[in-house]
Amino acid sequence: MTPIAATTVAPRVAENLNHALHRLFDREERLYLLGEDLLDPYGGAFKITKGLSSRFGDRVVATPLSEGGILGVAGGLALCGNEVIVEVMFGDFLALGFDQVLNFASKSVSMYGRRVPIPLVVRCPVGGNRGYGPTHSQSPQKHFVGIPNLALYELSPFHDAEAVLHTALQRGAPAILFEDKVLYTRRMYQENRVDDAYRYRITGSGLGWAHAFPDGEEDSADFVVVAPGGVTHRALDAARALREAHGRSVHVVTPAQLHPLDIEPVLPLLASAGRVAVVEEGTAGGTWGSEVAQVVHERIWSSLSGPVLSLSSADSIIPTAGHLEREVLLGAEDIRDGIRRAAGWGDALRETAQPGPTQAQAAAVETAAAGTTTPVTVPKLNNNDETYLVADWLVDEDAWVEPDTEVVALDTSKAQADIAASGSGYLRRVAAVGDELAVGDILGHLLPERAPRAAPEQDRPARPTRSAAPDRPVEPIRPLTEDAPQEDLAAEVHRLDRAQQGTAAVVAKSHREVPAGFTLVKAQVDDVLDRLDRLSDEGGAVLGLAEVVVKAVADAQRDFPRFFGSLVDDRTVALADAPHVGVTVDVDGSLYVPVVTRAHERSLAEIADTLMDFRMKALGKEFTAHELTGGNIAVSLNPDPGVVLVQPLVLWPQLCMVSVGAVGDECRIDEAGVARTRRFVHIGLAYDHRVVNGRDAVLFLTRIKAALEEPAQLGGELTWTTA
Repeated sequence: MTPIAATTVAPRVAENLNHALHRLFDREERLYLLGEDLLDPYGGAFKITKGLSSRFGDRVVATPLSEGGILGVAGGLALCGNEVIVEVMFGDFLALGFDQVLNFASKSVSMYGRRVPIPLVVRCPVGGNRGYGPTHSQSPQKHFVGIPNLALYELSPFHDAEAVLHTALQRGAPAILFEDKVLYTRRMYQENRVDDAYRYRITGSGLGWAHAFPDGEEDSADFVVVAPGGVTHRALDAARALREAHGRSVHVVTPAQLHPLDIEPVLPLLASAGRVAVVEEGTAGGTWGSEVAQVVHERIWSSLSGPVLSLSSADSIIPTAGHLEREVLLGAEDIRDGIRRAAGWGDALRETAQPGPTQAQAAAVETAAAGTTTPVTVPKLNNNDETYLVADWLVDEDAWVEPDTEVVALDTSKAQADIAASGSGYLRRVAAVGDELAVGDILGHLLPERAPRAAPEQDRPARPTRSAAPDRPVEPIRPLTEDAPQEDLAAEVHRLDRAQQGTAAVVAKSHREVPAGFTLVKAQVDDVLDRLDRLSDEGGAVLGLAEVVVKAVADAQRDFPRFFGSLVDDRTVALADAPHVGVTVDVDGSLYVPVVTRAHERSLAEIADTLMDFRMKALGKEFTAHELTGGNIAVSLNPDPGVVLVQPLVLWPQLCMVSVGAVGDECRIDEAGVARTRRFVHIGLAYDHRVVNGRDAVLFLTRIKAALEEPAQLGGELTWTTA
């Protein structure tokens, strides 16, 4: 395996911010940090201040839970000639210190007859998409726009956090740095590259604006999206989608400083494009985006092809449930569809009355004479379920539907999947919410013309009855009486939820169809655990054995291709092109096996981010179907203390599953005859004996064991740094 050079791995945004704070404290002897729960080993709610109190204990102050008190003390420290950074645990709580910002810190700069330096920066984690609910997910930026002497900044993946904080402190006036929480685990962009298709440049003096554009199209934009740092990724996703669907060049510009607004550096780009959108996660009304739109209108009105498009989140509190949160918050698809409508690029239903048919509508009307319709049917979403539940209709009855529009949501045993239309037409629903349908059953029809008739009764399948086993009827629960047999006297019953029913189907199929073998080895893990601890301390990411095992399993695919295949027939194995490693996540009685795709190409830190994302989605039962399919090998994680041996099942149509038990201590006699405690873990392999034999299993497990006992075999995976 080729080692990863230190310079190739971009730091996460959280790491960049943590390193910035360390460098500022190294340089500025009168810099203080105030906030709640900042001290090590906790290091703040999002670990941004990790390590600071250990190095600068007298200048890192943990405070009581009083935002008004914290900001009052911080303003006083700044007034006395110190530089101060305050961490507000959640931006929502900044409202509790609003008086100190508005009526003390910002006014003290200029209300004494001379300018008085107040070098104070308030850091605020903001934004949703984390399931934190109404009072921990808001974006309150608009409430601070326009306060005299107060500058507003926003964290971005383009701008170095040290430069932003240094600039804010050097102003000698209070500032707020808004940090969208979803950025913390993302990587910084570097070397003027966003990805293989997009590049970026910093334009303007000082911190400047980041200008992201399709490679080779820096000077030719069809539409420009003005996006603060927290929604940059969503804006870029929308830009990529519009480019793929329409061949349009959509650029994204992101400032480090929101207010006072200096839009001069990007005005030539906005004027040349003629179409501008401003996107932000906060709610509409009196926003930073409105300020941008006003200035753009005033400065380049004659160059614009239409009004500046303003897009924001819904006028609502932010729900905790993931699917409801996504309905409220501005997403990439909202940006994409908003630009489509504004630019008239098609593939989005006009919100105004349609003056005439689209090409798809006209084509559909031409087929009306032949009475042709396009059915919307239940596709096969996974191998676990025989039926799926209609969760929600996403398009209204009789609404016009374009091809690839998502029209209905289906619940599988493990996730919810949105089903897209394969054609166009007016939607006539057949299935109702709550119906349980099999693959191929009709959900609805796309009609060439509106038809008031009811859906044909013969199209609606009868609801299948659940059964305890295939072809076995469910026996009715008999009432409990004193004469009832002892075995019937159950105080209560437990109904399996859909997730567990899916698990039941998979394990039953495995027992029926897979002649499994099992082999177990034991690995000493002292060295790898010590190195993971050091790497976690250096980089701010918590890395563990799970990431190393997933990586080691994926790297073994080249030498053990059959372990990642699937049986075509009794004599043929289809080999995989890449290792896609499923990882078990067991939460609240529901077992999921989401897939780390192309795991051999991912660093340990990227795998750690993916596994953390899986755990968060499991808590909210938010997996999509594609995240739970496509695996060609699986890893069963069992870290609970005391777990020694785990014999996993092979998840058909896969051929192997690796199991990892908990780390345990054993007393061993070393070469000098001294008793020493060593840490061990058991690694098991269940395998389809039709394809894999015992010796091959031993060789495979020996490969994984070596990766744990001799971590240097993973090359750069355990040596890169993120400075």
